[in-house]
Amino acid sequence: MAEQHLLTITSRGRGSVEITDEIAALVGYAANKNAAAGPTVNAGIAHIFVRHTSCGLAITENADASVRRDLETLMQRWAPDGDPAYRHNQEGEDDMAAHARSLLTGVALTIPFADGKLLLGAWQGIYLFEHRTQGHRREIVVTLLG
Repeated sequence: MAEQHLLTITSRGRGSVEITDEIAALVGYAANKNAAAGPTVNAGIAHIFVRHTSCGLAITENADASVRRDLETLMQRWAPDGDPAYRHNQEGEDDMAAHARSLLTGVALTIPFADGKLLLGAWQGIYLFEHRTQGHRREIVVTLLG
């Protein structure tokens, strides 16, 4: 089995947007659709890729929102907006910092699934981290292989 889906997520600006439910729904849909057509795929991987260079993806704590706020505090230290050493700033003070932060979070994740469910840990959630200060429309490619 191989399927590919395109998710569009609109961010509100810098911060995190949980997308666990959207990814889980695609995995569940694929398992149920294939079950109706014949033998089901019992195991596989969901590959999640964001098609942008100023946001990222991460799996992190989903029970306490202060974790994501603390991660933003760390990113501000590691890649501050408007650093005078930056040369790339065509789109504003957050431009280069957003690109650097996307390297910290990464742009792709691979998550195993079985029986139509993601095999995440009890406190894990999947997040889109928007690194720009303004909201953006972000495209996420989800490839299911099983």
